[in-house]
Amino acid sequence: MASHRKPRTSILTSPGGRRTAVGLTSAALASATLLSQSADAAPRAPKPTIEEVKQKVDGLYHQAEVATEKYNAAKEQAETQRHTVDKLLDASAKRAEEMNESRRRLGTFASAQYRTGGMNPTAQLMLAKDPQQFFDRSHLMERLTGRQKQAVSDYQEQQAAAARQRAEATHSLERLQTSQASLKESKQSVQAKLSEARQLLSRLTAQEKARLAELEREKEAAAKRKAAEEARKQQERERQQQHDGGGQSGGGAGDGSSAGPSSSQAEKALAFARAQMGKPYVWGATGPSSYDCSGLTQAAWKAAGVSLPRTTWDQVKVGQRVATKDLKPGDLVFFYDDISHVGMYIGGGKMIHAPHPGADVREESIYYMPIYGSVRPG
Repeated sequence: MASHRKPRTSILTSPGGRRTAVGLTSAALASATLLSQSADAAPRAPKPTIEEVKQKVDGLYHQAEVATEKYNAAKEQAETQRHTVDKLLDASAKRAEEMNESRRRLGTFASAQYRTGGMNPTAQLMLAKDPQQFFDRSHLMERLTGRQKQAVSDYQEQQAAAARQRAEATHSLERLQTSQASLKESKQSVQAKLSEARQLLSRLTAQEKARLAELEREKEAAAKRKAAEEARKQQERERQQQHDGGGQSGGGAGDGSSAGPSSSQAEKALAFARAQMGKPYVWGATGPSSYDCSGLTQAAWKAAGVSLPRTTWDQVKVGQRVATKDLKPGDLVFFYDDISHVGMYIGGGKMIHAPHPGADVREESIYYMPIYGSVRPG
């Protein structure tokens, strides 16, 4: 049996074959070793620097604020739509009662005449599968009495009105569902951005966190220097105006002398904002225990008797536009090209605002973020 078996190592029977097999085996081992070494030596993505982490986290907070404003807009729209739906449902219930009353009147006529014998037109109307077919028979309508005609007419009107209200309520419910879907999407987006930011920060060592805090202090210091410089320039401009005899008239509309809220209103709004300092930023919050940026400015000006819209995108459209150099306490300063953040100016190049998750309502230089523009409510 053994003589019939094919040798397993026949390629090694000749010297050349042995050398070839050994060479292939060595090459294979060498290749495996090189592959293993190259895999071990494959360049890994370098760990981001603290500066890069800060830039990423700041970007995520910014994106979260954009999503928060979308959430605020969707929430406001949903609440408005829900109010509309509630009104329509109340109106539909009232309309149904009016239809029932009209139907009862028709039923009274039908019952009375049916008892006297015969199927009068009113009874035919009540028993018809399709009342519209009955109404189309004008010769039957002519046989109705005046009171019966009025009852039929009332019923027709109530029926048509009910149909219109049902259609309107259906459309309103569809719009409400769309608003609710948008609300859910924006909420998920905010949560995802904030979760990513938290994960980035959680991976930092104590030393890295200290360095991150130092970078934050450096940024704040630079913004304060910018605010101080701009405040000094503003004082120089005001002194120059007084020297030139311009006084208040030299400022034009930008100084608030001809438009905007009264100084007492601005003072009330500022007093409210100052009283909120130290309370946490919570996205979507409008107080009283926490705020997001536009929730704070809306609540502050509401305390002064001025109604502002809910979102930064709508608040920027309300009131008088003012240049940065003409800012007065109480003015609203908006940031970034997408107008996703707002603070209340308090003078000296500073504002009170609700910064971002993890931070409290506080004073800060308006130059901490890129300024989009400013408005004076009222």
